[in-house]
Amino acid sequence: MTEIFSRVTLVLGGARSGKSVHAEGVIEAQPPPWLYLATAQAWDDEMRDRIALHRTRRSADWITQDAPIDLPEAVAAARGPVLVDCLTLWLTNLILAEADVEAATGALLSACADAPGPVVLVGSEVGLGIVPDNALARRFRDAAGRLHQRLAAQADRVVFMVAGLPMIVKPQLGDHA
Repeated sequence: MTEIFSRVTLVLGGARSGKSVHAEGVIEAQPPPWLYLATAQAWDDEMRDRIALHRTRRSADWITQDAPIDLPEAVAAARGPVLVDCLTLWLTNLILAEADVEAATGALLSACADAPGPVVLVGSEVGLGIVPDNALARRFRDAAGRLHQRLAAQADRVVFMVAGLPMIVKPQLGDHA
């Protein structure tokens, strides 16, 4: 697949929709080395297994850096192609740390706008289901929706993944519908 150069690409989708694999392919269309900014925290064995699976899929050309909270700073320090995986885990970390989500979102938007190389952001679309039955889950779902909307507005390209298939939601010049 030949990818068209985008400064900022947002890749959204549900669980196991192929978001990460697609995003990795977008970055791998650029010359290495590639920076993988990982936001997951391994709180249990199942999450450790998920993180290990992601790491084994990537070649030695990838540099992995953990950025569970300080994601805007990590994007700002990047000097080449960067993949952020994933925004919704980062948001979870911010909410649990009782951080200022709006300020962090603004900082991330600025970092992406100023990044010298392409930035691909991965996020889980959580707003397609039922209204959650508790306040924390509703707060998270609403914050994720606002985060994705702000990033999509700034992004050059937005891709929605369904069953491993990319659907171009916001095309850039040269994309084919």
